[in-house]
Amino acid sequence: MSLLKILLLPPTLNVVMVLFGLWLSPRRFSGALFVMLGLFGLLLLSTPMASHALRQSLEPYAPAAQTQLQDTEAIVILGGGRDYAAPEFGWGDAPANPTWRRLAYGAYLHRQSGLPILVSGGRVHDEHSAEASLMAAALRDVFDAPVRWMEGESRNTTENARFSTEMLRADGITRVALISQAWHLPRAVADFEAQGLTVVPAPTELTSPPPEGLAAWLPRAYHLNQSTRALNEWGGLGVNWLLGLLP
Repeated sequence: MSLLKILLLPPTLNVVMVLFGLWLSPRRFSGALFVMLGLFGLLLLSTPMASHALRQSLEPYAPAAQTQLQDTEAIVILGGGRDYAAPEFGWGDAPANPTWRRLAYGAYLHRQSGLPILVSGGRVHDEHSAEASLMAAALRDVFDAPVRWMEGESRNTTENARFSTEMLRADGITRVALISQAWHLPRAVADFEAQGLTVVPAPTELTSPPPEGLAAWLPRAYHLNQSTRALNEWGGLGVNWLLGLLP
């Protein structure tokens, strides 16, 4: 994540607001307002209710139906990060948890449909191997699912779409099932459709209902992380809208 994103997203943004309010002096109304907004926002975004609402607002797609896959020509699985120094699998690095969820669903759809798989993910920080190679190894060694295409040059979702489309079009493929977390798919679908592909959204890890009663409002670090992911996605959708990729 870039420094600008870190500064514009919780919890760093909230800390900056509190520090700015203290610098203004909490005895002044403006200073006290920044402190209160920073702290209240941090607490609210850490609750299951807030994180659920933010994530659900990004999930317009239902799980892919078998009938939707009948005219689809390939399965595209997007990378979702890596865990560094994960020696238990013998690959050095390993896919991060969000990627595992995507890979499992991709392997499942492959077995259901027989469609070939493309994995997409490059090197974000000059790593030794592309994320796509880790994904292919996981599909081969853990899920016994072959990979036909490995796109290992992309560094973000827009490049996922551009470079994957080039590989698919070389084989005459224009209709794909696109796998990612449900909250990530609106932006990913827009990027792939902007490249001229017909996309069947195949979401995984849809948001679970929040707990009932008081537990829905008790802050937890996990839910702050989920809220931050959702806000990051809304920011990405805003950028796509400004660039004309969204209606």
